Amino acid sequence: MARALGALAAAGLVAVLASPTGCGSPSASPSSTGDAGDVPETGPAPTTDGGALPADASYSIGDASVSASRFVTGVVAFSPGACAGFGADSMPGIVEGPPVGGGSSHGSTDVVSLGNAGTIVVSFAPNAIVDGPGPDFIVFENPFWIDGDPGGIYAEPGEVSVSDDGVTWQTYPCTPTYDPSASDGTGTEPPYGSCAGWHIVYSSPSNGISPFDPATAGGDAFDLADLGVTHARYVRIVDKTMESCPEAGPDEPTTNGFDLDAVAIVNAEQP
Repeated sequence: MARALGALAAAGLVAVLASPTGCGSPSASPSSTGDAGDVPETGPAPTTDGGALPADASYSIGDASVSASRFVTGVVAFSPGACAGFGADSMPGIVEGPPVGGGSSHGSTDVVSLGNAGTIVVSFAPNAIVDGPGPDFIVFENPFWIDGDPGGIYAEPGEVSVSDDGVTWQTYPCTPTYDPSASDGTGTEPPYGSCAGWHIVYSSPSNGISPFDPATAGGDAFDLADLGVTHARYVRIVDKTMESCPEAGPDEPTTNGFDLDAVAIVNAEQP
């Protein structure tokens, strides 16, 4: 969402969701994570869950109190790509907790921008995603309808992978159509396959729409069964846009790439 975020950032209009009471979550040190492939891949095991939130932490959503571990509780790794930086100073809190959906007219600014080909790995400790009925988790980005046209979605797709040990990853097939001349400047066009980042986000703490209902929350829902997976403690997202990134300088954008707002567990090991 480089265009919209850039304008909002310049105006100082950046919304940051407050951390739940009693929570303190230090950032994990940045580390490099490679692109996922079509087959399981391996890498070094995480040495931390990114500073997991206290087990009794919770968020208020409508009239309900929801465990913080139904959302991201820690950033295990963050390897930003070129022209990233938006929201990074507020990590990890900016990707923890429920989504702050902006609806179809504008995207949320409660996000961190991954930059071109950037990567983020998040955890839900002490919770985990389990395979249950229907979709098991939802990834929330910040797409919107260009000029209010539902046929023109401003989307910055990202590839989603899951892992139970942080070493072996299974990947959903993210297959955007690459077009350097795409009118929205992202370098991609639909169809997007099983990418995250192209469905409008409606759920927000301000409207009470449940972030756990794939039918109303918006965002991009994923089913572990599609990968033959039954249990996952980590989610990895890799930016798959092809946005222009000028050379470093005062005008270099910081909003390129996939913009992560939140991840919600629909089917959780711990309710």
